[in-house]
Amino acid sequence: MTSTTKSLWFTAPRKISFRKTSVQAPREGEILVKTLFSGISHGTEMLVYRGQAPKDMQLDASITLMDGSFDFPLKYGYSCVGKVADLGSRIRQFNKGDIVFTHNPHETAFVVPEILATKLPNSVPPEHGIFLANLETAINCIWDSAVNLGDTAVVFGQGIVGLLITQLLKKSGASKVITVDSINNRRDLSLKVGADVAIDPKSNDMLELIREHTEGTRADVVIEASGSPEALDDAIRVAGSEGKVTVISWYGTKSVPLQLGREFHRNRTTIKSSQVSNIAPALSARWDKSRRMKLAKELLPQLHLQELISHTFPFEKAHEAYEMIDKNPDEVLQVVLQYV
Repeated sequence: MTSTTKSLWFTAPRKISFRKTSVQAPREGEILVKTLFSGISHGTEMLVYRGQAPKDMQLDASITLMDGSFDFPLKYGYSCVGKVADLGSRIRQFNKGDIVFTHNPHETAFVVPEILATKLPNSVPPEHGIFLANLETAINCIWDSAVNLGDTAVVFGQGIVGLLITQLLKKSGASKVITVDSINNRRDLSLKVGADVAIDPKSNDMLELIREHTEGTRADVVIEASGSPEALDDAIRVAGSEGKVTVISWYGTKSVPLQLGREFHRNRTTIKSSQVSNIAPALSARWDKSRRMKLAKELLPQLHLQELISHTFPFEKAHEAYEMIDKNPDEVLQVVLQYV
């Protein structure tokens, strides 16, 4: 027995289309999911939408449900929540009607191996499940940043990942969290969800303000989550002696100009890449992706999430959602596609 799905494809820079294909009935170890919500990533996914992802770069092999290439066409996305509509044989974790999260592109229905789906707690609104992908990224960033009890942390960028990181830093022992973002609403929201100080990077005295709030010692932890190449230079300047700057941003094809003749060498600063596909070797003996996802699920009810959803669009009007994010980034935060 087959059914039909409608999938969203990126076909050229700033161009999307829908394709209808058939979906086979789930086989052994598989489930059929009818999508309820999917989340648009305003960082990585918008680079793909704009054609700013390196064309010769391979898709993330850890997300097996994507299709195509960065050279277009491409079926892309990794934050999907749906209802289990049918079961293959030998399914142990799920029943029909369960609400699940998967790293799946934007489409109305799909078949996925049982091991790639995560059941959401009944206490969590289904639309909040779309934050699990970015929450995994934020958790990895916290681990890679090696936060210590009492640390002062500075986070550049208060998009979704930045706002999640801000909330997790306080849970991880940071005594003070300073956020930096050029958008007023995001600075205000960062204060609401746990930041102690929020600074506009366009301020002439931004660096002095950060130094003032770090009591002259500069920051113990610095995280660059803005997606802006220029922010990394400022992040290096506010790191303390022997400090680390963790870069969670993916800049795509954008160049990153750095002035390394100032504080970088004198402070012996380390620049650390953080990416969700792999867990740091120091932790991987005890932590794997399934344990990390379990942690993310447990954190969902503890975090400010509803405030992060700024707009919801019907799936059929996805082109309007992408255009809004692209043209009016100051007016949006998390944009959700709704399917029913």
